[in-house]
Amino acid sequence: MTLAGRRIVLGVTGGIAAYKAVDVCRRLVDAGAHVIPVMTEGARRFVGEITFSALASEKVQTTLWDESSPIPHTRLGQDNDLIVVAPATARLISAYAHGYSDDLLTATLIATRAPVVICPAMHTEMWEHPAVQDNLELLRSRGVIIVPPAEGRLAGGDIGAGRLAEPADIVAAIESTLGSNDDLAGVSFLVTAGGTREAIDAVRVITNRSSGKQGYAIAAEAVARGAKVTLVTTANLPVPAGVEVVNVVSAADMEAAVMPRSDSHNVIVMAAAVADFRPAVVSNRKIKKDEIANGGALQILLEPTHDFLVDLGQQKANGQLLVGFAAETNDVLDNARAKLKRKNLDLIVANDVGAPGCGFEHDTNAVTIIRADGVDIEVGLTDKRSVARAVLDAISAQLRHI
Repeated sequence: MTLAGRRIVLGVTGGIAAYKAVDVCRRLVDAGAHVIPVMTEGARRFVGEITFSALASEKVQTTLWDESSPIPHTRLGQDNDLIVVAPATARLISAYAHGYSDDLLTATLIATRAPVVICPAMHTEMWEHPAVQDNLELLRSRGVIIVPPAEGRLAGGDIGAGRLAEPADIVAAIESTLGSNDDLAGVSFLVTAGGTREAIDAVRVITNRSSGKQGYAIAAEAVARGAKVTLVTTANLPVPAGVEVVNVVSAADMEAAVMPRSDSHNVIVMAAAVADFRPAVVSNRKIKKDEIANGGALQILLEPTHDFLVDLGQQKANGQLLVGFAAETNDVLDNARAKLKRKNLDLIVANDVGAPGCGFEHDTNAVTIIRADGVDIEVGLTDKRSVARAVLDAISAQLRHI
């Protein structure tokens, strides 16, 4: 994998780890990349401009008010293959997440459609603060690649999480992002996400714990790699840029949205947790507690929902890939393999939703990707965007052999 000829904006913010960005710059240039450094005012307090200007492909840029380029952020955002920010402070992460652009670097981030890699570095207490984690999750949901910090010695002699990732790991993340960025160009994806909600009455529903995060991560990764993506979802999450969204509620709604669209897509990824059962009788008004005689139990008769994934497997066209998910609590791989065969899937993603940090509502997951030819791909506990990347790697490999 090579970076030769790729144009990369290297953003450097005001943290003590700014000195490591010098090594990142050198490694990128040595790999053949054309590196344009952009420094914030804070970064200039830690590292001199002349250092980056000497090592990079162009001199450092620091201001929106450059007379030689009246709109420098637009040019930087449009003309380059990738933007990496290393180190990224809590302030930069917050500004980027919420669209606040008061300097050249934040304005460039808002103005680009190129892939963005963010490498946080800060003290442990800041890294673990809910606001920082919420901002990072928001960026992940939009397709931003986050290279998490390592544990180690921090400023002031403390030990903990928040140390900037090693330069070699940052460059590897850039190589991975650029190397797979367009391998799905021209491929049409239909992705489902979220848990369906089945009405009991006009107020109450039966649902499950699926947040939709994994489906959104798959949609974001697919569009970042050049695919055209339609996302059918029950979840209310930030929509990845470039993704067409169809909002639904129930299993029947999802079926009505997916089936007419299925023939026009090359790949269908059923990441949604579609309900297996729904109330057989639905009240058109709220059922009052005092209507239940003598304080007895409200009895709800459940009936199976229609498993339209079976229909998709039976009618899939030649060359179309069908990917299912199996959220299990026991006999995970056996149940997943049986589902793959029964529903005529090409791939199934199995995960133990009872394992720590896995499955529903978590930002992380650990899965086994099972191919129809019997090959298993293990993905250890990691963030859901990385899981999505592994799933799409498997899909891309399958497409190359069709």
